[in-house]
Amino acid sequence: MSVHKERRSDRKTVFIVRWREGSRNRRRTFDRRHDAELWDGEVRRRRQLGALHTLDAGRETLDEYVTTTFVPTHVATLARATREHYASTYDRHIAPDLGCVRLRDITPESIAHLQAARLRAGAGPVAIRRAMELLGTILQRATESQRIPSNPARLVRRARLPRGEEVRPLGPVEIEAMRTYLASGGSEHPQRDATLVAVLAYGGLRPGEALALRWGDVRDNTLLIQRSASYGEAKSTKTGATRSVRLLAPLRHDLAAWRLASGRPERGALVFPSDDGGIWSKAAYQSWRRRAFARAVTAAGIESARVYDLRHSFASLLLHEGRSVIDVARQLGHDARLTLTRYGHVIDELDAQPRLPAEDAVRAVRATNVPLSFLATADA
Repeated sequence: MSVHKERRSDRKTVFIVRWREGSRNRRRTFDRRHDAELWDGEVRRRRQLGALHTLDAGRETLDEYVTTTFVPTHVATLARATREHYASTYDRHIAPDLGCVRLRDITPESIAHLQAARLRAGAGPVAIRRAMELLGTILQRATESQRIPSNPARLVRRARLPRGEEVRPLGPVEIEAMRTYLASGGSEHPQRDATLVAVLAYGGLRPGEALALRWGDVRDNTLLIQRSASYGEAKSTKTGATRSVRLLAPLRHDLAAWRLASGRPERGALVFPSDDGGIWSKAAYQSWRRRAFARAVTAAGIESARVYDLRHSFASLLLHEGRSVIDVARQLGHDARLTLTRYGHVIDELDAQPRLPAEDAVRAVRATNVPLSFLATADA
């Protein structure tokens, strides 16, 4: 292992460093002696540290690393929706600029340039923020496997996110107006759709969780949320965790009536099956959201609302009871910090108001409305 001067047939003088790595003889050629000596010193240093194998690390391109290592090793176990989101984000925002760049050549400056270029091209700051998070995760895994010495994404300031819109929970009055409209023939499946709205609003389930709910998950006092399903496939978790959600008495009555109307299906049957008895497809859910849900929103006199606003309604009911942020976060199935950030203004608004049990709030509204026929059946 040393520097050798060599004169080639074209009369050009080069300097060669030779060394042995395992059973292989290695060599590298330089135009200047100084560069060759620096490399020779680096080889000696890594041999002493037992890290000689890292000399060639990071020569693969980002595309090669993602395809051959990151995806099969770190992405394969994620939910289908998450995998699809990662693939779309990488292909659209990362691969065009950095996919052909070697890992060892990716610098903080090149990442910052990518971020600025995508923003100038009209990409939204939220999408770019997520792309930078994904790139940072990829490069962190490459760092941990010693392909690169450090993660250059850590040194890049990420684009500022726009100020998030405050969530607007729907109150029991609005929810009951939507349910009344649906149950009275406002959709093709009146009782099913009215019950689905109740589950979303009074159970706080994500749409995928509600559509994956089975009768065996409906307990006496709780709903067991085992997984958050992707539309059109068997259950696949979003967070990988199982949680239980408090089953409010009014919602228990709604579900009992719906099960009776459905012919008392078995425990393994879906609570809200599609027309063919399986999980709803994504297209079927979107159609329901655009038609039945949107018509119910309009009929209830609500200016605008999203399906997720029903989930916010459940959080608001719990906060109005005086439940802690930790308890609300546990039932919603996400981090307490996210709950505090998302519902901080709701907490402030309710802070000076008297506590009101969630079940009493729903019952009070139902008592002032014309009873739904299937609710009367369930209470009988």
